[in-house]
Amino acid sequence: MRRISDSPASGLDGEASDANLTGKILIAMPGMSDPRFERSVVLVCAHSEDGAMGLVLNRPLPEIGFDELLAQLGITAEDNMRRIEVRFGGPVEPGRGFVLHKVAEHGDDPEGRLRIGQGLAMTTTRDILMDLAHGDGPAQAVLSLGYAGWGPGQLETEMLANGWLTGEGAEDLIFDATHDDKWQRALRAQGIDPSLLSAAAGHA
Repeated sequence: MRRISDSPASGLDGEASDANLTGKILIAMPGMSDPRFERSVVLVCAHSEDGAMGLVLNRPLPEIGFDELLAQLGITAEDNMRRIEVRFGGPVEPGRGFVLHKVAEHGDDPEGRLRIGQGLAMTTTRDILMDLAHGDGPAQAVLSLGYAGWGPGQLETEMLANGWLTGEGAEDLIFDATHDDKWQRALRAQGIDPSLLSAAAGHA
């Protein structure tokens, strides 16, 4: 059974470092050695000297409906429930759920919510699922199963090996449900022509 944990990812407190990538996106480059992340776009939710944690933005799970997931968790959905997209968030702990959603730019964050930017947060508690099931909760949200995780220095090493390009986390990439060209759009947003990048990789 896929479960929603009552606590955020452990060991990641989001404290700033000299090159903090929290809130940035990672775009997989042709040099990415891990096939699980080929052409993936990842939002970095937490980054510190202890490691990093992120959610893949362009891997939908159409075979898993939000209402089905609620039923597995014993949550009764009402007719006006918010139907949010379910995605593959990453290969680590695929049975855990993470709700990525909009929040007010200012205000206190309850337990289980990790603020990623001024207007963006990730919540891991059951309460937010109950709110969404009852037609309440954030107007913009997606549910990711699993996450991408890196140990101390691992992400930086992969970046030096030309595995990832970093960029700004454009909101349309985060919540947009059109995934076929999201990798290309993420590259274009950084001023890179995807066709030139692919051609260069083919001659490496």
